[in-house]
Amino acid sequence: MLFRASATTVAVMALDGSLFLHLTDQFVRRHGYRPTDSEARSWRHSIRALADALNDAGLGDVEVMLEYALPLNSKRADAVLAGVHPTTGEPSYVVVELKQWSRALPHEDDPTLCHVEPYAHPVLNPIEQVRRYCEYLVNFNGAVAEHRHRVSGVAFLHNATESDAAALREIERDGHGLLFTEERRGAFLDHLRTRLSGGHPGARAADELLAGAPVPSKQLMAVAAEEVRERQQFVLLDEQQVAYRMVLNAVEKAKHADRKEVVIVTGGPGTGKSVIALQLLGELYRRGVPALHATGSQSFTKTMRKVAGARRREVQDLFKYFNSFMTAEKNSLGALVCDEAHRIRETSANRYTRAAHRTGRAQVDELIDVAYVPVFFLDEHQVVRPGEMGTVADIRAAAGKRGIPCTVVPLDSQFRCGGSDAYLRWVVRLLGLEDGGPVTWEPDDRMQLLVADSPEQMESFLEARRAQGYGARMSAGYCWTWSPEPKPGRPLPPDVAIGDWARPWNLRGDRGVSGAPPAALWATDPAGFGQVGCVYTAQGFEYDWSGVIMGPDLVWRGDRWVVDRAASKDPVFRRSTPDTDVDRLIRNTYKVLLTRGMVGTIVYSTDPETREKLRRLAGGAVRESALA
Repeated sequence: MLFRASATTVAVMALDGSLFLHLTDQFVRRHGYRPTDSEARSWRHSIRALADALNDAGLGDVEVMLEYALPLNSKRADAVLAGVHPTTGEPSYVVVELKQWSRALPHEDDPTLCHVEPYAHPVLNPIEQVRRYCEYLVNFNGAVAEHRHRVSGVAFLHNATESDAAALREIERDGHGLLFTEERRGAFLDHLRTRLSGGHPGARAADELLAGAPVPSKQLMAVAAEEVRERQQFVLLDEQQVAYRMVLNAVEKAKHADRKEVVIVTGGPGTGKSVIALQLLGELYRRGVPALHATGSQSFTKTMRKVAGARRREVQDLFKYFNSFMTAEKNSLGALVCDEAHRIRETSANRYTRAAHRTGRAQVDELIDVAYVPVFFLDEHQVVRPGEMGTVADIRAAAGKRGIPCTVVPLDSQFRCGGSDAYLRWVVRLLGLEDGGPVTWEPDDRMQLLVADSPEQMESFLEARRAQGYGARMSAGYCWTWSPEPKPGRPLPPDVAIGDWARPWNLRGDRGVSGAPPAALWATDPAGFGQVGCVYTAQGFEYDWSGVIMGPDLVWRGDRWVVDRAASKDPVFRRSTPDTDVDRLIRNTYKVLLTRGMVGTIVYSTDPETREKLRRLAGGAVRESALA
C-alpha cells in the first residue's frame, strides 16, 4: 500500500497535487524505479474521480487505501475502501479497479476478455479482474478469510459512456464484480452507500484488514492432485487469467477449425507459469481434450507424477519429458503444455537413443508437431545448461517456418519471493542480468534478505526457522565434486566442504539412501534439509526459507563480477563451451537459487571480498537472537 487516508483527505490532496507527489515518492522508494505514464495519469485523474464520488455520496469518513498490495504477490488493487456496513455494522470492504478507458469491447470469443485501444492483445475484463482480486483477498487475508460477505468489488470507468462500455456487463453475476461508468455515477454512489455507512470512520476496519495474517500460499505440489483431478485451487489474476483463457480459446478454435496455433507465456520466477500450466492441464483433462504436461526437468516431472498421480495411474501418465515425442504422431494431442520450456534442448537424442530415432530433428519441432496447440511457459533467464535453447525467438522461428500463428503472452506479476518484485529486481541487478549494476536492498514487508558470516551460521538460522514451522533448504553453486552415492545404510559423502563445515549434495538417483530423499523429492520432502541442493534439483520449486551458498565460480572483484569457470565442477561445462556462455549460465544459476524462497533468503559467499560486497548491498546481517 502506498497511501491511506479518509476520502475527505484524499480529495483535498488530489486537488492540490500533493497526493500525486506522495504516491510517486513512495512508489520509487519501494520499487526502485518510477511509475509508468499510465499509473501517473491514474493517480492524477482516476483517484480524484473516486474521492469526489465518495464525498458526494456522504462517505468522506471512509478510509481509502491506495495501491493496496495483495498478499503474497506483487499485484496491487487501485484502491480498497474500508468502512462500516450500514446494515450489519460489521467491517466492510470495497475493492475498486479504476480505468481511464473511454471505450472497451468484449472479446468476440470470450466475454471475460476485452479489447481496448491501444493494446495489441486482449486484456482482462475489469469486472473479471476486480472479482478475482476479491476472491484472492478472501483466500489470502486472515481478516476476511471467514467473512467473505465483507468484501465486494467494483470497476469504475469514469471516462466511459454507457454505449462504449455497457457490453462488458455480460459477465456481471455477483457483488464481487460490478461495473459503473460516468453516465451511471448516481447508481455508483447508491451502490457505495449499500456497502459503506456515512458518518462512521473506516480507520479501524482498515487497521483490521492490514493486520490480517496472510494465509500461507498454497504450495504448488501440495494441491497438484486436486488441481489436475477435480477443481481449481488457485485464483489466477490479471495476465495469468488472460494467458489461461487465450490457451483455452486457441484449443477451442483448433478443435472446430482444424488449425494449429502456438502460444508462448513468458515470465520470471514466481510469475505463476507452473500454476497456469497445471490449471490448463486440469481443465483440458476435465473437458476431455487429449493433452499432456511436459518438462525438461526430471525432478519436476517425477514430483508431479508422485503427488498429482498418487491415487490414479492415468494422472501420472499426463506428465512427460520433452524428449518423449520423438516418434509421436503429428497432431495426436489437442494441446501440449510445455512447462519450464527454457530447458528445451537442440535435439531429443541422447546416448541411449536408438540409431533409428537419431534423425537430428530439432526438439522444438517435435513439440510443435505433436499438438494442435503447443503451449510454452518459459523464462529465458533460467537457462542454466549449455544446449538449452528454449527462447521466444527459437520457438517463433520454428512456428514461422511452418506458417503457424504464434501468440506471446507476458506475465509480470510476482508470486514467489513473497510477491516482492523489488527483491526479484534486486537479484537481477545484483547479478548483472539487467543493466544498471547492483543496488542496495531496500527492505520491504514482503521478503527478508540476510547475509551469513559462515555456513554454520546460515544452517543454524535455517534450523531455527524450521523449528518455527517454516520449510527451508540449502543450495549452492556447482563448485564441489559430487561423489558417487554410497550403498544403503552408509553415510552420504560430505562433498560440500567449507572449512570445518561439510554437508552432502542432494542425491542423484531415483531412490532414497540413508534417510535422504531421491533427487526428484529433495525440494519437497522435509528430509531434504540435510543435503545441499544444486540448481537442477532446486529449479522449478519453492520453499519458505532459502539458504544459498555462492562458491568461487562467481566472485566480486573491485567493481564487477568475475566468473571463474575453472572453479565450476559442473560436468556440463566442456572445453568447447565458450566463456561467454559459461558466464551467462553461472549467473543464471545463482538467479535461480536466489529466487526459490517465499519468505526470505540468507546468502553466504565462500569469498571474503564477495561476502563484504553482499553485506553492503543487502544491509542485513544475522543477529544472534535470530538463531534461537
